[in-house]
Amino acid sequence: MMVIVVENAPSRLRGRLALWLLEVRAGVYVGKVSRRIREMIWENVEVGINNGNAVMAWTTNTESGFDFLTLGSNRRIPVEVDGIKLVSFLPETDDSVSTKSKENGS
Repeated sequence: MMVIVVENAPSRLRGRLALWLLEVRAGVYVGKVSRRIREMIWENVEVGINNGNAVMAWTTNTESGFDFLTLGSNRRIPVEVDGIKLVSFLPETDDSVSTKSKENGS
């Protein structure tokens, strides 16, 4: 089983993904494909994502039972800890806080 989720993806990429996978929700694609086809699909995502972002998860023989790749800008980033891939969150960026700090001379 494989799942791909895309955000802000061009229509061309979304249509291409729909050729190989079933779109169960807007931007969420699922399917069961071989490793070779999965890698080919991910290459298409890398080429076509533009300013969007994507994540692909698939079942594999690991401790957690799955693996995943991410692409593009997102607050969630993969981090490997003791051989297990986890997700870390980047801190929120708040322009209003930095603007107030500058106004106060901090």
